[in-house]
Amino acid sequence: MFKKISFRKKIFLYTFVIFIIYSVLVLILQYEREKDFKKRSLETKLDDITEFAHKYIENKNLEKTTQFQQLDSLKNYIPIHNIRITVISKDGKVLYDSEVNNYNTMENHLLRPEIKKSTHKKFATDIRKSSTTEHSYYYYAKDYNNFYIRTAALYNVEIKDFLKAEKLFILYLILLFSFTAILLLFLTRNLGQTITKLKDFTTNLSTGKNLEQEVSFPNGELGDISKQIVQVYNKLDKTKRKISVSNNKLFGHLQALNEGIAFFDKHKNHILSNANFIQFLNLISDKPNISSEYIFEISKLVEIRNFIDNQLNNNGFKELETLPNLKTNIYKDGKYFDIQSIFFKDKSFEIIIKDITKLEKRKLIKQQMTSNIAHELKTPVATIMGYLETIERNKMSPEKQEYFIKKAFGQAVRLSDLIEDLSTLNKIEESKELFAFEKIDIKKVITEVYDDLKLSLDEKNINVKIDIDNPLKINANRSLLFSIFYNLFENAIKYGGKTSQINISNYLEDKNFQYFSFSNNGNSIDEKHLVRIFERFYRVDSGRSRKKGGTGLGLAIVKNAIQLHGGEISVGNIKSGGVEFIFSIAKK
Repeated sequence: MFKKISFRKKIFLYTFVIFIIYSVLVLILQYEREKDFKKRSLETKLDDITEFAHKYIENKNLEKTTQFQQLDSLKNYIPIHNIRITVISKDGKVLYDSEVNNYNTMENHLLRPEIKKSTHKKFATDIRKSSTTEHSYYYYAKDYNNFYIRTAALYNVEIKDFLKAEKLFILYLILLFSFTAILLLFLTRNLGQTITKLKDFTTNLSTGKNLEQEVSFPNGELGDISKQIVQVYNKLDKTKRKISVSNNKLFGHLQALNEGIAFFDKHKNHILSNANFIQFLNLISDKPNISSEYIFEISKLVEIRNFIDNQLNNNGFKELETLPNLKTNIYKDGKYFDIQSIFFKDKSFEIIIKDITKLEKRKLIKQQMTSNIAHELKTPVATIMGYLETIERNKMSPEKQEYFIKKAFGQAVRLSDLIEDLSTLNKIEESKELFAFEKIDIKKVITEVYDDLKLSLDEKNINVKIDIDNPLKINANRSLLFSIFYNLFENAIKYGGKTSQINISNYLEDKNFQYFSFSNNGNSIDEKHLVRIFERFYRVDSGRSRKKGGTGLGLAIVKNAIQLHGGEISVGNIKSGGVEFIFSIAKK
Protein backbone atom coordinates (compact mmCIF):
# COMPACT_ATOMS: atom_id res chain seq x y z
CA MET A 1 0.00 0.00 0.00
CA PHE A 2 1.16 3.54 -0.78
CA LYS A 3 1.95 5.80 2.10
CA LYS A 4 -0.32 8.82 2.30
CA ILE A 5 1.45 12.03 1.22
CA SER A 6 1.47 14.81 3.81
CA PHE A 7 -0.03 18.22 3.12
CA ARG A 8 3.38 19.92 3.09
CA LYS A 9 4.72 17.43 0.56
CA LYS A 10 1.62 17.94 -1.55
CA ILE A 11 2.16 21.72 -1.60
CA PHE A 12 5.83 21.22 -2.57
CA LEU A 13 4.92 18.65 -5.24
CA TYR A 14 2.17 20.85 -6.68
CA THR A 15 4.54 23.86 -6.70
CA PHE A 16 7.26 21.80 -8.41
CA VAL A 17 4.84 20.58 -11.10
CA ILE A 18 3.51 24.11 -11.62
CA PHE A 19 7.07 25.44 -11.90
CA ILE A 20 8.04 22.73 -14.42
CA ILE A 21 4.98 23.52 -16.52
CA TYR A 22 5.70 27.23 -16.22
CA SER A 23 9.37 26.72 -17.19
CA VAL A 24 8.48 24.56 -20.20
CA LEU A 25 5.96 27.16 -21.37
CA VAL A 26 8.53 29.97 -20.93
CA LEU A 27 11.15 27.95 -22.80
CA ILE A 28 8.69 27.19 -25.62
CA LEU A 29 7.78 30.87 -25.81
CA GLN A 30 11.43 31.87 -25.76
CA TYR A 31 12.24 29.28 -28.42
CA GLU A 32 9.44 30.55 -30.67
CA ARG A 33 10.60 34.12 -30.11
CA GLU A 34 14.16 33.07 -30.99
CA LYS A 35 12.96 31.33 -34.14
CA ASP A 36 10.92 34.37 -35.09
CA PHE A 37 13.86 36.67 -34.46
CA LYS A 38 16.23 34.53 -36.51
CA LYS A 39 13.63 34.28 -39.24
CA ARG A 40 13.26 38.08 -39.44
CA SER A 41 17.04 38.48 -39.26
CA LEU A 42 17.48 35.93 -42.05
CA GLU A 43 14.81 37.63 -44.17
CA THR A 44 16.61 40.96 -43.79
CA LYS A 45 19.91 39.41 -44.91
CA LEU A 46 18.25 37.58 -47.80
CA ASP A 47 16.54 40.79 -48.87
CA ASP A 48 19.92 42.57 -48.88
CA ILE A 49 21.44 39.79 -51.00
CA THR A 50 18.44 39.83 -53.35
CA GLU A 51 18.73 43.58 -53.84
CA PHE A 52 22.49 43.25 -54.28
CA ALA A 53 21.97 40.60 -56.98
CA HIS A 54 19.37 42.77 -58.73
CA LYS A 55 21.70 45.77 -58.83
CA TYR A 56 24.50 43.57 -60.12
CA ILE A 57 22.25 42.31 -62.95
CA GLU A 58 21.29 45.89 -63.86
CA ASN A 59 24.85 47.21 -63.72
CA LYS A 60 26.22 44.35 -65.83
CA ASN A 61 23.16 44.42 -68.13
CA LEU A 62 22.96 40.62 -67.71
CA GLU A 63 19.28 40.52 -68.69
CA LYS A 64 20.20 41.47 -72.29
CA THR A 65 23.45 39.51 -72.50
CA THR A 66 21.85 36.49 -70.67
CA GLN A 67 25.27 35.92 -69.06
CA PHE A 68 23.73 35.20 -65.65
CA GLN A 69 26.60 32.86 -64.78
CA GLN A 70 28.58 35.99 -63.92
CA LEU A 71 26.54 36.02 -60.71
CA ASP A 72 28.91 33.30 -59.45
CA SER A 73 31.35 36.07 -58.61
CA LEU A 74 28.87 37.40 -56.02
CA LYS A 75 29.76 34.55 -53.67
CA ASN A 76 33.00 36.32 -52.92
CA TYR A 77 31.08 39.36 -51.71
CA ILE A 78 28.35 37.61 -49.68
CA PRO A 79 29.33 37.16 -46.01
CA ILE A 80 26.94 34.25 -45.41
CA HIS A 81 27.88 30.78 -46.57
CA ASN A 82 25.54 28.33 -48.29
CA ILE A 83 23.45 31.09 -49.86
CA ARG A 84 21.66 29.96 -53.04
CA ILE A 85 20.69 32.53 -55.71
CA THR A 86 18.20 31.70 -58.45
CA VAL A 87 16.99 33.90 -61.32
CA ILE A 88 13.67 32.90 -62.91
CA SER A 89 12.00 34.33 -65.99
CA LYS A 90 8.40 35.51 -66.02
CA ASP A 91 7.33 32.29 -67.70
CA GLY A 92 8.96 30.21 -64.92
CA LYS A 93 12.16 29.16 -66.71
CA VAL A 94 15.28 28.99 -64.52
CA LEU A 95 17.82 31.43 -65.95
CA TYR A 96 20.42 30.90 -63.22
CA ASP A 97 20.98 28.81 -60.07
CA SER A 98 24.14 29.12 -58.01
CA GLU A 99 23.89 25.56 -56.64
CA VAL A 100 23.03 23.71 -59.87
CA ASN A 101 25.35 23.59 -62.89
CA ASN A 102 22.91 22.40 -65.51
CA TYR A 103 20.16 24.77 -64.42
CA ASN A 104 18.84 24.92 -67.98
CA THR A 105 17.36 21.46 -67.48
CA MET A 106 15.50 22.34 -64.23
CA GLU A 107 11.72 22.15 -64.24
CA ASN A 108 9.51 25.22 -64.50
CA HIS A 109 9.43 27.22 -61.23
CA LEU A 110 6.42 29.41 -61.89
CA LEU A 111 4.22 27.40 -59.51
CA ARG A 112 6.74 27.41 -56.68
CA PRO A 113 4.90 28.87 -53.59
CA GLU A 114 7.32 31.72 -53.02
CA ILE A 115 7.32 32.69 -56.75
CA LYS A 116 3.56 32.49 -56.98
CA LYS A 117 3.05 34.63 -53.85
CA SER A 118 5.65 37.27 -54.84
CA THR A 119 3.50 38.43 -57.76
CA HIS A 120 0.98 39.88 -55.25
CA LYS A 121 3.30 40.87 -52.40
CA LYS A 122 6.42 42.92 -51.89
CA PHE A 123 8.26 39.65 -51.20
CA ALA A 124 7.34 36.03 -50.43
CA THR A 125 8.95 33.29 -48.35
CA ASP A 126 8.61 29.52 -47.97
CA ILE A 127 10.34 26.75 -46.04
CA ARG A 128 10.58 23.41 -47.80
CA LYS A 129 12.89 20.72 -49.02
CA SER A 130 14.40 21.26 -52.44
CA SER A 131 13.69 18.48 -54.94
CA THR A 132 16.93 19.32 -56.72
CA THR A 133 19.46 19.48 -53.87
CA GLU A 134 17.50 17.44 -51.29
CA HIS A 135 18.23 20.14 -48.64
CA SER A 136 15.72 22.20 -46.65
CA TYR A 137 15.83 25.90 -47.54
CA TYR A 138 14.33 29.11 -46.40
CA TYR A 139 13.30 30.69 -49.73
CA TYR A 140 12.99 34.45 -50.26
CA ALA A 141 11.62 35.70 -53.60
CA LYS A 142 10.95 39.13 -55.16
CA ASP A 143 9.31 40.18 -58.44
CA TYR A 144 11.45 42.59 -60.55
CA ASN A 145 9.05 43.22 -63.45
CA ASN A 146 10.91 41.14 -66.12
CA PHE A 147 12.21 38.34 -63.87
CA TYR A 148 12.19 36.94 -60.34
CA ILE A 149 15.19 36.78 -58.05
CA ARG A 150 15.07 34.12 -55.36
CA THR A 151 17.61 33.71 -52.58
CA ALA A 152 17.66 30.78 -50.21
CA ALA A 153 19.55 29.82 -47.08
CA LEU A 154 19.91 26.40 -45.53
CA TYR A 155 17.25 26.12 -42.80
CA ASN A 156 18.96 24.70 -39.70
CA VAL A 157 17.48 26.54 -36.69
CA GLU A 158 17.94 23.77 -34.06
CA ILE A 159 16.71 23.52 -30.44
CA LYS A 160 20.10 22.48 -29.18
CA ASP A 161 21.58 25.72 -30.49
CA PHE A 162 18.81 27.64 -28.76
CA LEU A 163 19.36 25.83 -25.45
CA LYS A 164 23.05 26.52 -25.60
CA ALA A 165 22.23 30.18 -26.05
CA GLU A 166 19.74 30.14 -23.09
CA LYS A 167 21.86 28.44 -20.41
CA LEU A 168 21.93 31.56 -18.26
CA PHE A 169 18.16 31.92 -18.43
CA ILE A 170 17.59 28.26 -17.41
CA LEU A 171 20.03 28.64 -14.53
CA TYR A 172 18.09 31.72 -13.43
CA LEU A 173 14.83 29.71 -13.44
CA ILE A 174 16.38 26.90 -11.34
CA LEU A 175 17.70 29.36 -8.75
CA LEU A 176 14.32 31.09 -8.61
CA PHE A 177 12.55 27.78 -8.05
CA SER A 178 15.00 26.71 -5.33
CA PHE A 179 14.46 29.96 -3.46
CA THR A 180 10.67 29.66 -3.86
CA ALA A 181 10.69 26.01 -2.68
CA ILE A 182 12.66 26.86 0.48
CA LEU A 183 10.33 29.77 1.19
CA LEU A 184 7.27 27.57 0.65
CA LEU A 185 8.62 24.84 2.95
CA PHE A 186 9.10 27.41 5.67
CA LEU A 187 5.72 29.08 5.18
CA THR A 188 3.74 25.85 4.88
CA ARG A 189 5.12 24.21 8.02
CA ASN A 190 2.51 25.76 10.32
CA LEU A 191 -0.08 25.80 7.56
CA GLY A 192 0.40 22.06 6.97
CA GLN A 193 0.13 21.24 10.67
CA THR A 194 -3.01 23.35 11.05
CA ILE A 195 -4.71 21.87 7.99
CA THR A 196 -3.70 18.33 9.01
CA LYS A 197 -5.25 18.89 12.47
CA LEU A 198 -8.38 20.35 10.87
CA LYS A 199 -8.54 17.43 8.44
CA ASP A 200 -8.20 14.91 11.30
CA PHE A 201 -11.01 16.74 13.08
CA THR A 202 -13.34 16.56 10.04
CA THR A 203 -12.38 12.90 9.45
CA ASN A 204 -13.35 12.07 13.01
CA LEU A 205 -16.61 13.93 12.45
CA SER A 206 -17.45 11.85 9.38
CA THR A 207 -16.56 8.55 11.10
CA GLY A 208 -18.49 9.42 14.27
CA LYS A 209 -15.51 9.18 16.65
CA ASN A 210 -15.53 10.76 20.09
CA LEU A 211 -14.74 14.47 19.74
CA GLU A 212 -14.95 15.46 23.37
CA GLN A 213 -11.14 15.85 23.66
CA GLU A 214 -9.92 19.37 22.90
CA VAL A 215 -8.06 19.78 19.59
CA SER A 216 -4.88 21.89 19.73
CA PHE A 217 -3.76 23.94 16.70
CA PRO A 218 -0.44 25.75 16.01
CA ASN A 219 -0.29 29.48 16.65
CA GLY A 220 -1.17 31.85 13.85
CA GLU A 221 -4.21 33.29 12.14
CA LEU A 222 -5.17 29.99 10.50
CA GLY A 223 -4.77 28.21 13.84
CA ASP A 224 -7.04 30.78 15.52
CA ILE A 225 -9.63 30.37 12.75
CA SER A 226 -9.48 26.57 13.12
CA LYS A 227 -9.98 26.86 16.89
CA GLN A 228 -13.01 29.06 16.32
CA ILE A 229 -14.39 26.54 13.81
CA VAL A 230 -14.06 23.74 16.37
CA GLN A 231 -15.66 25.87 19.10
CA VAL A 232 -18.58 26.79 16.81
CA TYR A 233 -19.00 23.11 15.89
CA ASN A 234 -19.02 22.02 19.53
CA LYS A 235 -21.69 24.61 20.33
CA LEU A 236 -23.75 23.56 17.33
CA ASP A 237 -23.36 19.89 18.20
CA LYS A 238 -24.46 20.53 21.78
CA THR A 239 -27.47 22.51 20.54
CA LYS A 240 -28.22 19.81 17.97
CA ARG A 241 -28.26 17.14 20.67
CA LYS A 242 -30.64 19.19 22.79
CA ILE A 243 -32.87 19.78 19.77
CA SER A 244 -32.72 16.07 18.92
CA VAL A 245 -33.83 15.13 22.44
CA SER A 246 -36.63 17.72 22.26
CA ASN A 247 -37.64 16.49 18.81
CA ASN A 248 -37.73 12.88 19.99
CA LYS A 249 -39.93 13.92 22.88
CA LEU A 250 -42.16 15.92 20.55
CA PHE A 251 -42.42 13.11 17.97
CA GLY A 252 -43.10 10.56 20.69
CA HIS A 253 -45.76 12.82 22.16
CA LEU A 254 -47.37 13.42 18.75
CA GLN A 255 -47.52 9.71 17.99
CA ALA A 256 -48.94 8.92 21.43
CA LEU A 257 -51.72 11.50 21.11
CA ASN A 258 -55.22 10.27 20.37
CA GLU A 259 -55.74 13.43 18.31
CA GLY A 260 -54.49 13.97 14.78
CA ILE A 261 -52.19 16.98 14.55
CA ALA A 262 -50.27 18.60 11.67
CA PHE A 263 -48.12 21.73 11.31
CA PHE A 264 -47.92 23.90 8.15
CA ASP A 265 -45.81 26.92 7.17
CA LYS A 266 -47.22 30.24 5.90
CA HIS A 267 -47.20 28.83 2.34
CA LYS A 268 -49.42 25.90 3.39
CA ASN A 269 -46.49 23.49 3.01
CA HIS A 270 -46.64 20.45 5.30
CA ILE A 271 -43.99 20.45 8.06
CA LEU A 272 -44.95 17.65 10.46
CA SER A 273 -47.90 15.41 11.23
CA ASN A 274 -48.70 12.22 13.13
CA ALA A 275 -50.33 9.01 11.90
CA ASN A 276 -53.73 9.84 13.40
CA PHE A 277 -53.94 13.01 11.30
CA ILE A 278 -53.62 11.06 8.04
CA GLN A 279 -56.05 8.40 9.30
CA PHE A 280 -58.70 10.98 10.26
CA LEU A 281 -58.26 12.84 6.95
CA ASN A 282 -58.96 9.61 5.06
CA LEU A 283 -62.11 9.08 7.14
CA ILE A 284 -63.32 12.64 6.47
CA SER A 285 -62.36 12.73 2.78
CA ASP A 286 -64.28 11.15 -0.07
CA LYS A 287 -60.97 10.02 -1.60
CA PRO A 288 -58.81 7.26 -0.08
CA ASN A 289 -55.07 7.37 0.61
CA ILE A 290 -54.65 11.15 0.74
CA SER A 291 -51.72 13.15 2.11
CA SER A 292 -51.65 15.98 4.67
CA GLU A 293 -51.72 18.75 2.04
CA TYR A 294 -55.03 17.43 0.67
CA ILE A 295 -56.78 18.87 3.72
CA PHE A 296 -57.14 22.16 1.82
CA GLU A 297 -59.22 20.42 -0.89
CA ILE A 298 -61.73 18.57 1.31
CA SER A 299 -65.18 20.09 0.80
CA LYS A 300 -66.32 19.41 4.36
CA LEU A 301 -63.46 21.55 5.70
CA VAL A 302 -64.36 24.70 3.79
CA GLU A 303 -64.87 26.65 7.04
CA ILE A 304 -61.34 25.82 8.24
CA ARG A 305 -59.91 26.56 4.78
CA ASN A 306 -61.57 30.00 4.62
CA PHE A 307 -60.32 30.82 8.13
CA ILE A 308 -56.74 29.87 7.15
CA ASP A 309 -56.86 31.94 3.93
CA ASN A 310 -58.21 34.96 5.81
CA GLN A 311 -55.46 34.77 8.43
CA LEU A 312 -52.71 34.38 5.83
CA ASN A 313 -53.98 37.52 4.06
CA ASN A 314 -54.29 39.48 7.32
CA ASN A 315 -51.51 42.10 7.32
CA GLY A 316 -52.18 43.17 10.92
CA PHE A 317 -51.66 39.64 12.14
CA LYS A 318 -48.54 40.30 14.28
CA GLU A 319 -50.25 43.02 16.31
CA LEU A 320 -52.86 40.59 17.68
CA GLU A 321 -52.48 39.85 21.40
CA THR A 322 -54.09 36.40 21.28
CA LEU A 323 -53.38 33.65 18.75
CA PRO A 324 -56.23 33.39 16.21
CA ASN A 325 -58.01 30.04 16.31
CA LEU A 326 -61.17 28.45 15.01
CA LYS A 327 -62.98 25.32 16.17
CA THR A 328 -65.68 23.47 14.25
CA ASN A 329 -67.42 20.10 14.28
CA ILE A 330 -68.26 17.86 11.33
CA TYR A 331 -70.07 14.55 10.90
CA LYS A 332 -69.11 11.87 8.36
CA ASP A 333 -70.36 8.29 8.01
CA GLY A 334 -71.42 7.87 11.63
CA LYS A 335 -68.35 9.59 13.06
CA TYR A 336 -68.05 12.98 14.75
CA PHE A 337 -64.88 15.08 14.51
CA ASP A 338 -63.80 18.22 16.35
CA ILE A 339 -61.41 20.28 14.13
CA GLN A 340 -59.39 23.24 15.36
CA SER A 341 -56.87 25.52 13.61
CA ILE A 342 -54.43 27.71 15.59
CA PHE A 343 -52.15 30.36 14.04
CA PHE A 344 -48.73 31.41 15.33
CA LYS A 345 -46.94 34.76 15.07
CA ASP A 346 -44.89 33.75 12.00
CA LYS A 347 -48.13 32.79 10.20
CA SER A 348 -47.38 29.11 10.48
CA PHE A 349 -50.33 27.18 11.83
CA GLU A 350 -51.46 23.84 13.18
CA ILE A 351 -54.61 21.81 12.58
CA ILE A 352 -55.90 19.43 15.25
CA ILE A 353 -58.49 16.74 14.51
CA LYS A 354 -60.18 14.90 17.41
CA ASP A 355 -62.43 11.90 16.98
CA ILE A 356 -65.27 12.70 19.39
CA THR A 357 -67.52 9.89 18.16
CA LYS A 358 -67.37 8.05 21.49
CA LEU A 359 -68.09 11.22 23.43
CA GLU A 360 -71.03 12.13 21.19
CA LYS A 361 -72.41 8.62 21.24
CA ARG A 362 -71.93 8.45 24.98
CA LYS A 363 -73.92 11.66 25.29
CA LEU A 364 -76.69 10.17 23.18
CA ILE A 365 -76.56 6.92 25.13
CA LYS A 366 -76.69 8.78 28.43
CA GLN A 367 -79.60 10.83 27.17
CA GLN A 368 -81.40 7.71 25.98
CA MET A 369 -80.45 5.84 29.11
CA THR A 370 -81.67 8.65 31.36
CA SER A 371 -84.93 8.69 29.43
CA ASN A 372 -85.21 4.91 29.54
CA ILE A 373 -84.33 4.73 33.24
CA ALA A 374 -86.90 7.38 34.04
CA HIS A 375 -89.44 5.46 31.99
CA GLU A 376 -88.54 2.07 33.47
CA LEU A 377 -88.47 3.38 37.04
CA LYS A 378 -91.69 5.27 36.57
CA THR A 379 -93.77 2.12 35.99
CA PRO A 380 -92.87 0.12 39.15
CA VAL A 381 -92.83 3.26 41.32
CA ALA A 382 -96.27 4.28 40.02
CA THR A 383 -97.56 0.74 40.55
CA ILE A 384 -96.21 0.58 44.11
CA MET A 385 -97.71 3.99 44.89
CA GLY A 386 -101.04 2.90 43.41
CA TYR A 387 -101.21 -0.25 45.50
CA LEU A 388 -100.22 1.58 48.69
CA GLU A 389 -102.70 4.42 48.05
CA THR A 390 -105.46 1.82 47.52
CA ILE A 391 -104.62 0.17 50.83
CA GLU A 392 -104.41 3.55 52.61
CA ARG A 393 -107.61 5.07 51.26
CA ASN A 394 -109.90 2.04 51.16
CA LYS A 395 -111.12 -0.26 53.83
CA MET A 396 -110.58 -3.82 52.72
CA SER A 397 -110.30 -7.26 54.10
CA PRO A 398 -106.98 -8.60 55.34
CA GLU A 399 -106.89 -10.99 52.36
CA LYS A 400 -107.11 -8.07 49.87
CA GLN A 401 -104.56 -6.07 51.81
CA GLU A 402 -102.17 -9.00 51.65
CA TYR A 403 -102.81 -9.31 47.90
CA PHE A 404 -101.98 -5.61 47.26
CA ILE A 405 -98.97 -5.77 49.55
CA LYS A 406 -97.63 -8.80 47.62
CA LYS A 407 -98.15 -6.93 44.33
CA ALA A 408 -96.36 -3.86 45.70
CA PHE A 409 -93.55 -6.10 46.99
CA GLY A 410 -93.22 -7.71 43.55
CA GLN A 411 -92.83 -4.28 41.93
CA ALA A 412 -90.32 -3.30 44.64
CA VAL A 413 -88.32 -6.45 43.83
CA ARG A 414 -88.44 -5.53 40.11
CA LEU A 415 -87.29 -2.01 40.98
CA SER A 416 -84.45 -3.44 43.07
CA ASP A 417 -83.39 -5.74 40.19
CA LEU A 418 -83.46 -2.81 37.80
CA ILE A 419 -81.24 -0.72 40.08
CA GLU A 420 -78.90 -3.69 40.55
CA ASP A 421 -78.60 -4.24 36.79
CA LEU A 422 -77.99 -0.53 36.18
CA SER A 423 -75.30 -0.56 38.85
CA THR A 424 -73.67 -3.59 37.19
CA LEU A 425 -73.69 -1.92 33.77
CA ASN A 426 -72.21 1.31 35.15
CA LYS A 427 -69.43 -0.64 36.87
CA ILE A 428 -68.62 -2.52 33.65
CA GLU A 429 -68.49 0.67 31.58
CA GLU A 430 -66.92 3.14 33.98
CA SER A 431 -65.20 1.17 36.75
CA LYS A 432 -63.63 -1.81 34.99
CA GLU A 433 -60.70 -1.83 37.40
CA LEU A 434 -63.08 -2.85 40.22
CA PHE A 435 -63.48 -6.33 38.74
CA ALA A 436 -60.81 -8.78 39.85
CA PHE A 437 -59.76 -11.54 37.42
CA GLU A 438 -58.68 -15.04 38.39
CA LYS A 439 -58.46 -18.56 36.97
CA ILE A 440 -62.03 -19.93 36.92
CA ASP A 441 -63.48 -23.25 35.80
CA ILE A 442 -66.18 -22.10 33.37
CA LYS A 443 -68.08 -25.40 33.41
CA LYS A 444 -68.40 -25.16 37.18
CA VAL A 445 -69.91 -21.64 36.85
CA ILE A 446 -72.44 -22.88 34.23
CA THR A 447 -73.40 -25.74 36.50
CA GLU A 448 -74.05 -23.28 39.36
CA VAL A 449 -76.31 -21.19 37.10
CA TYR A 450 -78.16 -24.33 36.02
CA ASP A 451 -78.72 -25.36 39.65
CA ASP A 452 -80.10 -21.88 40.53
CA LEU A 453 -82.56 -21.95 37.63
CA LYS A 454 -83.42 -25.67 37.66
CA LEU A 455 -86.96 -25.12 38.98
CA SER A 456 -87.74 -22.60 36.24
CA LEU A 457 -86.24 -24.93 33.62
CA ASP A 458 -88.21 -27.90 34.88
CA GLU A 459 -91.40 -25.78 34.97
CA LYS A 460 -91.12 -25.24 31.21
CA ASN A 461 -89.75 -28.71 30.56
CA ILE A 462 -86.51 -27.28 29.10
CA ASN A 463 -83.63 -29.72 28.68
CA VAL A 464 -80.00 -28.50 29.02
CA LYS A 465 -76.97 -30.07 27.32
CA ILE A 466 -73.48 -28.80 28.31
CA ASP A 467 -70.69 -29.87 25.87
CA ILE A 468 -67.64 -28.41 27.65
CA ASP A 469 -64.55 -30.24 28.88
CA ASN A 470 -64.15 -30.47 32.60
CA PRO A 471 -62.26 -28.55 33.84
CA LEU A 472 -61.96 -25.60 31.38
CA LYS A 473 -60.19 -22.73 33.11
CA ILE A 474 -60.03 -19.16 31.81
CA ASN A 475 -58.90 -15.84 33.29
CA ALA A 476 -62.19 -14.09 34.22
CA ASN A 477 -64.26 -12.28 36.84
CA ARG A 478 -66.49 -14.81 38.60
CA SER A 479 -69.53 -12.57 39.20
CA LEU A 480 -69.58 -11.27 35.63
CA LEU A 481 -69.10 -14.74 34.17
CA PHE A 482 -72.02 -15.91 36.31
CA SER A 483 -74.11 -12.94 35.06
CA ILE A 484 -73.36 -13.80 31.41
CA PHE A 485 -74.73 -17.33 31.61
CA TYR A 486 -77.49 -16.45 34.11
CA ASN A 487 -78.93 -13.81 31.75
CA LEU A 488 -78.60 -16.11 28.72
CA PHE A 489 -80.46 -18.86 30.61
CA GLU A 490 -83.16 -16.42 31.79
CA ASN A 491 -83.60 -15.11 28.23
CA ALA A 492 -84.06 -18.67 26.92
CA ILE A 493 -86.53 -19.56 29.73
CA LYS A 494 -88.68 -16.44 29.18
CA TYR A 495 -88.73 -16.31 25.38
CA GLY A 496 -87.54 -19.69 24.08
CA GLY A 497 -90.82 -21.51 24.67
CA LYS A 498 -91.74 -24.72 26.48
CA THR A 499 -90.23 -28.19 25.86
CA SER A 500 -87.18 -26.69 24.15
CA GLN A 501 -83.54 -27.61 24.54
CA ILE A 502 -80.58 -25.42 25.49
CA ASN A 503 -77.17 -26.41 24.08
CA ILE A 504 -73.93 -24.94 25.45
CA SER A 505 -70.64 -25.85 23.76
CA ASN A 506 -67.00 -24.80 23.56
CA TYR A 507 -66.79 -25.26 19.79
CA LEU A 508 -63.36 -23.73 19.12
CA GLU A 509 -60.12 -22.73 20.77
CA ASP A 510 -57.08 -20.83 19.44
CA LYS A 511 -53.98 -19.21 20.91
CA ASN A 512 -55.83 -16.24 22.42
CA PHE A 513 -59.53 -17.10 22.72
CA GLN A 514 -62.11 -19.69 23.79
CA TYR A 515 -65.22 -19.69 21.58
CA PHE A 516 -68.67 -20.66 22.91
CA SER A 517 -72.13 -21.30 21.52
CA PHE A 518 -75.34 -20.87 23.58
CA SER A 519 -78.47 -21.91 21.66
CA ASN A 520 -82.04 -23.06 22.13
CA ASN A 521 -84.32 -24.70 19.56
CA GLY A 522 -87.45 -22.84 20.64
CA ASN A 523 -88.78 -19.54 19.29
CA SER A 524 -86.85 -17.48 16.72
CA ILE A 525 -86.50 -13.68 16.69
CA ASP A 526 -87.59 -11.43 13.84
CA GLU A 527 -84.51 -10.30 11.83
CA LYS A 528 -85.32 -6.60 12.35
CA HIS A 529 -84.91 -7.05 16.12
CA LEU A 530 -81.61 -8.99 16.01
CA VAL A 531 -79.45 -5.89 15.40
CA ARG A 532 -80.86 -4.13 18.50
CA ILE A 533 -81.28 -7.01 20.91
CA PHE A 534 -78.22 -6.00 23.00
CA GLU A 535 -79.41 -2.41 23.53
CA ARG A 536 -80.43 -1.30 27.01
CA PHE A 537 -84.17 -1.62 27.72
CA TYR A 538 -84.82 -2.89 24.17
CA ARG A 539 -87.62 -5.44 24.10
CA VAL A 540 -88.80 -7.44 21.10
CA ASP A 541 -92.40 -7.21 22.42
CA SER A 542 -92.52 -4.50 25.07
CA GLY A 543 -95.90 -5.42 26.53
CA ARG A 544 -95.34 -9.17 26.72
CA SER A 545 -91.78 -8.70 27.99
CA ARG A 546 -92.87 -6.65 30.97
CA LYS A 547 -95.51 -9.22 31.88
CA LYS A 548 -92.83 -11.89 31.87
CA GLY A 549 -90.65 -9.77 34.15
CA GLY A 550 -87.06 -8.69 33.68
CA THR A 551 -85.44 -5.29 33.49
CA GLY A 552 -84.60 -5.19 29.79
CA LEU A 553 -80.90 -4.96 30.67
CA GLY A 554 -79.96 -8.65 30.73
CA LEU A 555 -78.48 -8.95 27.22
CA ALA A 556 -76.85 -5.50 27.53
CA ILE A 557 -75.04 -6.82 30.62
CA VAL A 558 -74.08 -9.97 28.69
CA LYS A 559 -72.54 -7.96 25.82
CA ASN A 560 -70.64 -5.50 28.05
CA ALA A 561 -69.37 -8.28 30.33
CA ILE A 562 -68.07 -10.29 27.34
CA GLN A 563 -66.36 -7.18 25.91
CA LEU A 564 -64.76 -6.57 29.31
CA HIS A 565 -63.32 -10.10 28.96
CA GLY A 566 -61.77 -9.14 25.59
CA GLY A 567 -64.37 -10.96 23.49
CA GLU A 568 -67.28 -10.27 21.16
CA ILE A 569 -70.83 -11.64 20.90
CA SER A 570 -73.30 -12.02 18.04
CA VAL A 571 -76.76 -13.55 17.69
CA GLY A 572 -78.63 -15.25 14.88
CA ASN A 573 -81.62 -17.47 14.18
CA ILE A 574 -81.23 -21.22 13.62
CA LYS A 575 -82.74 -22.45 10.35
CA SER A 576 -84.59 -25.28 12.08
CA GLY A 577 -85.91 -22.81 14.68
CA GLY A 578 -84.54 -21.11 17.75
CA VAL A 579 -81.74 -18.66 18.52
CA GLU A 580 -77.95 -19.06 18.84
CA PHE A 581 -75.55 -16.74 20.65
CA ILE A 582 -71.89 -17.00 19.51
CA PHE A 583 -69.28 -15.35 21.73
CA SER A 584 -65.60 -15.42 22.59
CA ILE A 585 -63.68 -14.90 25.82
CA ALA A 586 -59.97 -14.06 25.90
CA LYS A 587 -57.72 -16.55 27.66
CA LYS A 588 -55.72 -13.74 29.26
